[in-house]
Amino acid sequence: MSRFRLHPTRVQQAALLLQCKHARYVWNLALEQWSMWTRDNLPSPAYVEQARQLTEARAAFGWLRAGSQTVQQQALRDFDQAVKNFFGGTHRRPTWRRAGLHEGFRVVGGQAGRIMKLNRKWAQALVPKVGWVRFRLSRAVPGAKSYRITRDHAGRWHIAFAVVPEPIPASGSGEVVGVDRGITVSAALSTGDLLSCPGLSDREQQRLKQLQRRLARCRRGSNRRQLVKAAIAKLHARWVDRRMDWVEKTSTDLARRFDVIRVEDLRIARMTTKPKPRPVPGRPGAYLPNRRRAKAGLNRGILVNGWGLLVRRLEHKAAGRVERVSPAYTSQTCSVCGHRAPENRESQAVFRCVACGHRANADVNAAINIAAGRAVSARRETPVRVSSKREP
Repeated sequence: MSRFRLHPTRVQQAALLLQCKHARYVWNLALEQWSMWTRDNLPSPAYVEQARQLTEARAAFGWLRAGSQTVQQQALRDFDQAVKNFFGGTHRRPTWRRAGLHEGFRVVGGQAGRIMKLNRKWAQALVPKVGWVRFRLSRAVPGAKSYRITRDHAGRWHIAFAVVPEPIPASGSGEVVGVDRGITVSAALSTGDLLSCPGLSDREQQRLKQLQRRLARCRRGSNRRQLVKAAIAKLHARWVDRRMDWVEKTSTDLARRFDVIRVEDLRIARMTTKPKPRPVPGRPGAYLPNRRRAKAGLNRGILVNGWGLLVRRLEHKAAGRVERVSPAYTSQTCSVCGHRAPENRESQAVFRCVACGHRANADVNAAINIAAGRAVSARRETPVRVSSKREP
């Protein structure tokens, strides 16, 4: 995706929100038809039948006819593809789309090519039923057959062109790097570099805490609550932008400097699931406290450091050069003598081998083991595999 910041007028924003509403309504209708299917009933209608039903609905309801047929049909196509991905095992089950949370639609075909450059800083796109909408030219506009317009929680509009960027060519130096992802240090390289994903500053975190407390005191549905939620969304959007910028720059730098990039084969989706409540022995209905709170902090640390996003962008930019290594015992194994023991890891940052006395940063030591392409388990080497899937 090649994304640009969209700058619609107030009138255009209302028209864009109406298009989002139509796309969301059609998606939810298709999901309702699909979720009502049982073994005793007939199969739910496929895309062709749903497109025919959409034509009848547009003829019967004027508010639906006021929207773009291309946008509404594309919502049906997107849902049909989501169902295929679900049965193919590559994606999760399609879910309901909610107002304020899922605001966006897609334009395909010849209408997606109506792009006009105004000057070196601005261009505009002809959106169906909306008109010419300006967007900022942060880079060259790629030639794409479709684009998606979205609105985030902070109220910002974006236009993303569906293109697959060319991978970054290898440097040819033959260098191999291992990347160990963590909470305190976002990414530790086998070269000794410690990379940290930027977040909110102390002042911004204090501001976020104050806004969250203010939100808890607001009455539901009030205008004051909407203003506080918008202020919180702006802080979170700033946080996300910094993380995305760090991931893009880090992945580009690694793809340019090294020929082979080895990472841990982590199941992030399973690692960030909510824990089941643990009952107290001998006390029916009682559960141990703070277990979910501690796990929530760990999950938040994993997600805000961009573990999955970093590897996913590396697989895009260094296609065929990213290898996954089993993470077993990489943090307990000495990268010099190969001795494995839990006592080697003195703390989060200090590694000291009890056999040879080697001292190093614990994350860098793990990254060196990852770069070696093996995970030591009972003195056996586990071969690496070239990644063909994407992390969630």
